[in-house]
Parts: sequence; structure tokens; C-alpha cells
Amino acid sequence: MEVILLLIYSFFVWLIFFKFKWLPWNFVSQVVVVSLPIFAMTALILVLNVVAPSSSDVRAINYVVQVVPRVTGRVIEVPVEANRPVRKGEVLFRIDPVPYQQQLAALEAKLPELSAKVDSADAYQRELGEQLRGARATREALAVRLQLAERRQRQTGELASSGAGSRFDHEQAQTEAASLRSDLVSTTAQMAQVQQKLSAQTRDGELSEVAQAQAGMVQLQAQIVEARWQLEQTVVRAPADGSVINLQLRESSYAASLPLTPVMTFVEREQWILAMFSQNELGNVAPGNEAEIALKVYPNRIIKCRVDSVVWASGTGQLPISGMIPQTGTSPLPPGRIAVRLRPDGRDRDVFIAMGAQGQGAIYTEHGKLIHIVRRVILRVGSKLDWLVLKLH
Repeated sequence: MEVILLLIYSFFVWLIFFKFKWLPWNFVSQVVVVSLPIFAMTALILVLNVVAPSSSDVRAINYVVQVVPRVTGRVIEVPVEANRPVRKGEVLFRIDPVPYQQQLAALEAKLPELSAKVDSADAYQRELGEQLRGARATREALAVRLQLAERRQRQTGELASSGAGSRFDHEQAQTEAASLRSDLVSTTAQMAQVQQKLSAQTRDGELSEVAQAQAGMVQLQAQIVEARWQLEQTVVRAPADGSVINLQLRESSYAASLPLTPVMTFVEREQWILAMFSQNELGNVAPGNEAEIALKVYPNRIIKCRVDSVVWASGTGQLPISGMIPQTGTSPLPPGRIAVRLRPDGRDRDVFIAMGAQGQGAIYTEHGKLIHIVRRVILRVGSKLDWLVLKLH
């Protein structure tokens, strides 16, 4: 663009000073003719870098997932192909499910036995409860009868001592009262024994038989849930739309649940378009600003975008976490660049951009719209130069 402007300027200089000779071509005019484009171009570029900043470092970044199976086993199927589109939820590979099916079946086979044990323990607990209620009712009845027998014992004793009653009746009343006392003590002991069985714990502090059976059932159910989850994990599915890169997994391979040994690399379709700018270029940039990028994978094509957000962070602002005081160094750190996230817009909203594609771009702010045309022309001229493959072999 600068060359085009200089050529236009040179044409007008030729017309004014040489073709029509409207002004004399002397030392003063020569100084003015040479100095004017220098100052004008310098001012134009300085203003343009503020109202329509450009970046020569635009890159496409995709999320990359290192696929690691959650269970370990032999791979029996790999239905996907490398570098082919994969939809979210499609099967990436399958691990032999037989060992996990057997483990689940073995756990489920224990379920009826433990369930019967819990039912038996509950029935025994209910039986103890019935025994406790029966013993309590018997004790209350014996207590009432004992009060009546003791009252009769006193009455027959008074009658026998006054000669109004027989001594035999008194002795019989004493015997009946003693018998009721013995029955009351026996019933109280029986009731205490049942209560002890209901709330008893062993010497080791273990739970009672009922609680043990219930705890065993809960533990078995948890093991069954885990076994079912492990069985489901034998089928590994795509976490999102994307494609598989570096597919080296084959049938009969052994897949281990180790984070340091992924079995394949999955590249998600969702990506970030980042443009790197100097820190003093973004004073007028705001979300929603129009932007354009030109990537080398698409020579002579301008992709329309919108500013999504400015990543107001840089690695130079982060200090390492350690017990040491950070060293300042003998020279200042180079200023870190600020990234701006762009989103393709309009007709280019769904354009395919290869991961790692690079190029150049520009953001058009709400200021200086009259000179935005200069930046647009510069960007389009640069995109045409992407057709050139500059190498000697």
C-alpha cells in the first residue's frame, strides 16, 4: 500500500513540476517534495497502528485431548481412522469386556445371599423386639399381681395374729407373694437380656449382626456400581467433535490406565484464533470490533472475524512458585505480547481452519474509520503474496 501511495504521489509531482510546470523545480521544492511523503507516511502509519492495529502473528489453536483409558485390558476393536472427522460420542476403541463382565456377575451373584442375610437379621431383630414387648407386658402384669399378693399377705397376717384368720391362709399368701417376686425377677432379667441383644456390640467394637449385614449389603452395592462403571469404561468414546491424530493403537494392543502413556491424540474441532499484539496497540480495541485475517493456508483470501475478547495476561507477569526470592536480573524482561481472541463471522463463521495455521490480521476499531481502507489494502496485498513459495528445492 505504501508503494501504491508513493506511486500516486510521484505521478502528481510529475504533473505539477514537469508536465505542466505549475511550480518551479528548485532546491526548496525538491526538499518539500522529498520530505512531505516521509512525514505523511510516518504519521499515517503511526495513527493506523492505533486505530487499526495489525499483527503478523495470527495462529489457530485447537484443544488437544490425550486419550487415556480408565481401565486396563486388551484392545479388541479400533473402528476410527486417523485424520477423519469423528462426532462426539462415537466409539474410538473397545477394550476386552470379559474380565469386567465376570467381575460384575460374581458380585451380583452375592447379592441374593446378602439380601437373605439382611432379611434374616431383620427378622431376628423383629423377633427380639416382640420378645421385649412380651417380657415388658408380663413384667407389668406380675408387678400388679405382686402388689395384690403383698396386700393379701399383710391382711392375712393381721387376721392370723388376732385369731380371726387361719395361719394356713397367711402362709399360703406368703408363698404366693414369694413366687410372684421370683417370677418378676426372672422376667426382668429376661427383658434385660433381650435389650442387651438389641443394642449389644462385640468386644472388638464391631457392629451388631443386623448392622453388619446392612453394612455388607451397602458395600456390595457400591462394588457392583463400580464394576458396572468399569464395564462401561471398556468402550472409549470421542469427547467432542474432532479427529484422531497419531493413531498407533491397533487390535490386540494392551491399553493401560496410565496418564503418562496416552494411546492416541484427539484434536477437538473447537479452536481459538489468536492474534498477538504489542501492549501499546490495544488501547482502542474492544469486544465486537471488526477484524480480518489472512492465513497462509488460504492465499489471497480474507476471513472476516469479530473480536471475542482480549486476553489481558502475559507470561512475563507470572512469578514462579518457590521459596526463593525472584531475581530481578541485570536487564529488564522483554515486554510480553497480549493475545486477542477472534471469532470467524458472517459467511466465514463455519470456515475450516487447520490447527496451527498462521498468518496476519488486523482489527478495525471505532476510531479513524476513514483511514481503515489503507489497512485493508495492505492486508489484501499481503494475502496475495502468500501465493509465493519462496524456497529453492
